[in-house]
Amino acid sequence: MPRPDPSSPNDTRGPHEDREPHTAGLASKLNWLRAGVLGANDGIVSTAGLVVGVAAATTNESAILTAGAAGLAAGAVSMALGEYVSVSAQRDTERAALHTERRELAAMPEAELAELAALLEGKGLSAVTARAAAEELTARDPLAAHAEVELGIDPTELANPWVAAVSSAVSFTLGALVPLLMVVAAPDTVRIPVTFVAVLCALAATGSISAWLGRARRGRAVVRVVFGGALAMVVTYGVGQLFDTVV
Repeated sequence: MPRPDPSSPNDTRGPHEDREPHTAGLASKLNWLRAGVLGANDGIVSTAGLVVGVAAATTNESAILTAGAAGLAAGAVSMALGEYVSVSAQRDTERAALHTERRELAAMPEAELAELAALLEGKGLSAVTARAAAEELTARDPLAAHAEVELGIDPTELANPWVAAVSSAVSFTLGALVPLLMVVAAPDTVRIPVTFVAVLCALAATGSISAWLGRARRGRAVVRVVFGGALAMVVTYGVGQLFDTVV
């Protein structure tokens, strides 16, 4: 059934009702955005734990800044490398699957047409409609049809490892800057409490955005990330106090 034309008087939807394009491209963009939010969350938590632990052991601002900057750099590089390797493997798998599909389409087109019709029928279409749809899709672009229906891949939007690596490094860095700047800018007497509060606020924001993107319950997501971040800082603060006591 066609979607109503927003300019038509028959369109009774309100100004804020669903009119966004439901496309694979949109889902892909949302996945990247969600990954960016999670990368920022990792940057916040890991760097906060590091600088709070060091600040608990020493008031030397240079030592705290050096530790935090080193942690930021190491974390950003690690995130970028991890994403690059992971997404490269995913891209290689997608390319291999498309190569196999292309070869099968050339070698046995009728069998592939029957397979596509069966897949469409499995999605709820009648046998006659599924066959007609399969023939129409095959006439238009057989590889794209099989990639989408059979493999769940858009041949024009394969995973990009470089985009993943850069996005992860940038999001991690932006998240890590929150505790790093707070712990350096705050006065010595309130350095740890200020950093603690700033980090929890930042985590609440990332948890809320992540829940919104995933259409999950915000309260639960916020509590989960805030509790995890608070626990990480408490543990590293305890470790820092322990080393300060020993020294």
